[in-house]
Amino acid sequence: MSYVLNTPEDQKAMLDAIGVASVEELFANIPPELRLGRALEIPAALSEMELQAHLSALAAKNTSASGAVCFLGGGAYDHFIPSVVDVIAGRSEFYTAYTPYQAEASQGTLQAVFEYQSLMCALTGHEVANASLYEGGSSVAEAMLMALGITKRQEVLIAESVHPEYRQTVDTYAKNLNCRVRTLPTPNGTLNPDDVKAAVSDATACVIAQSPNFFGHLEEMQAIGDAARAAGALFVASFDPVCAGVLASPASYGADIAVAEGQGLGVPLGYGGPYLGILTCRDDTRFLRKIPGRLVGQTTDRNGKRAWVLTLQPREQHIARANATSNICTNQGLLALRATVHLVALGPQGLKETAELCVQKAHYAAEALCAVPGVSLRFATPFAKEFALKVPGNANALLAKLRAKGFQAGLPLGRWYPQFADCITVAVTEKRTRAEIDGLAAALRDSV
Repeated sequence: MSYVLNTPEDQKAMLDAIGVASVEELFANIPPELRLGRALEIPAALSEMELQAHLSALAAKNTSASGAVCFLGGGAYDHFIPSVVDVIAGRSEFYTAYTPYQAEASQGTLQAVFEYQSLMCALTGHEVANASLYEGGSSVAEAMLMALGITKRQEVLIAESVHPEYRQTVDTYAKNLNCRVRTLPTPNGTLNPDDVKAAVSDATACVIAQSPNFFGHLEEMQAIGDAARAAGALFVASFDPVCAGVLASPASYGADIAVAEGQGLGVPLGYGGPYLGILTCRDDTRFLRKIPGRLVGQTTDRNGKRAWVLTLQPREQHIARANATSNICTNQGLLALRATVHLVALGPQGLKETAELCVQKAHYAAEALCAVPGVSLRFATPFAKEFALKVPGNANALLAKLRAKGFQAGLPLGRWYPQFADCITVAVTEKRTRAEIDGLAAALRDSV
């Protein structure tokens, strides 16, 4: 990293340029009761050499998914990334580019975003996709805001099987809004459509469900969507873009808005994100006027050549802040590019084969792990590439033992679901080999 000293002379030059006499005067408009009132409790200053050594020691404490056989999931997966993704995304014209505020000077970036949007529409079956969002959780929350604005209703129903951190994000967004968020219980691992029918009303703006859900199991999305629409509510579907290679598309089962975490599409694991938020919707003027972030459109210039533009720009916060539909004013451009290259490299058949490998290997793993005495599937419903296991003893202690044996074996559900404290989720991607799965089963047998 760069190490640049900020000398007293530098500070004086900056203050002179601003037109204030001191740092105290610069912050004079901050009320005294909001100030710390004491010096920060930080260690003594270090030289550049000492600081580099200190930071290197801190960095060495991090562990990576590549340091062990990775069966982690919960929205971040160890999928294979073709080399072409790094090659193209690492080109300087993409790697250093920022959001295209000036469309006429950013045709390459706009074209890449347009290609991303087109691929997301092909993936979900919808007609409209935005230029990406921050990550999966904010995509769910932004879909909720869309639904509130479109329907003018004040209630949101969300399944307990939706990623708990997505639900926390929804609660944060809704905290200061005039709306009510209700969580529908999923004691059996999936949402019962009859519970949706009983809960939905003419006050419900949307019903939010995820399939595969946080436990990896498949929801009855058609029935859930039918129940929502019967009451005039919108249906928001959170999906897995890799599993979309073999599962029904959100549009096919009637989702009004589809959202996803796009990490599995060419984005490496990186400390939990943020990664890439996906949002698509059906072609409806009400939806277009409420969709967050940017839309890139295709047109022709004055010479009749194909060109790209930022469509509906007045929605943007940097142009019409008072009328902004969202706090999303930019997009994950580089990660959206990686997803674009990844999907193009795989093609429809490649994505299908990847998803099939995930499903087949996950079911092989579930059978192998459930052969260990005391271990069983927690839920009886179908699953895709991830599943929940009931394990004997303390789940956290068991996972620690497996880490010591070289396996990142999964996530402890008790962290978010106290009623499932004896359960873990295990994710199996196309990268996991039979030997690795059998190795995990053997290590589990030795650890329980």
